Amino acid sequence: MGKYRFGKVLLKISGEALMGDAGYGIDPAVLNSLSTQLHAVSKSGVEIAIVVGGGNIFRGLAASAGGMDRAQADYMGMLATVMNALALQDALESEGVYTRVMSAIEMQAVAEPYIRRRAIRHMEKGRVVIFAAGTGNPYFTTDTTAALRALEIGADCLMKATKVDGVYDSDPVDNPNATKFDELTYMDVLNQGLKVMDTTAISLAMDNGLPIVVFNMETEGNIERVLSGEHVGTIVRGEQS
Repeated sequence: MGKYRFGKVLLKISGEALMGDAGYGIDPAVLNSLSTQLHAVSKSGVEIAIVVGGGNIFRGLAASAGGMDRAQADYMGMLATVMNALALQDALESEGVYTRVMSAIEMQAVAEPYIRRRAIRHMEKGRVVIFAAGTGNPYFTTDTTAALRALEIGADCLMKATKVDGVYDSDPVDNPNATKFDELTYMDVLNQGLKVMDTTAISLAMDNGLPIVVFNMETEGNIERVLSGEHVGTIVRGEQS
């Protein structure tokens, strides 16, 4: 593990990233790429936890905007994250990576209940832990879950895997002249309203000095590059480098 800058990380993967170029569901090619990259770094001794979103299957905010009760919609979104977690677990175990899914909503037939000390112990034993069902509470996003779980397990860094190569001042898909940031402070993100993570997640990271690296997960080898300390994507941290 000596070649890596970070020894314990939390990887946040959006549900949208899992669907690849499809408009819905899970792209097996994305799962295969992810599991291959994670296999390499986990075998090197890096402790890895993952929080996965559910937007490729169900988006609670969208359903709420359409008239569904917000809490009910959010619970449905949490269940979508469990489906993604199980799919990712299957892909990782096909690569020979020991994996545990821990759910904030108890469903003992498919996942362990989330218990902080047990999660830490799994990671110490070299298992990749996937946190599913968000925080178990409505009105909290999986971004906030990622920041919270990263702090609970003592992660060195929160790695946010996206479909773009960092944070821009506007959407690079719509604006070809969008400017990419190499480094930002937490206050830059909050004051400029940049689309990194939601404000609760950024505030949690800021209050506890948790660095966030936003990078493109579709580029093969990027996970290892981030762990090695290479300049990949955009890093969000405090004023002092």
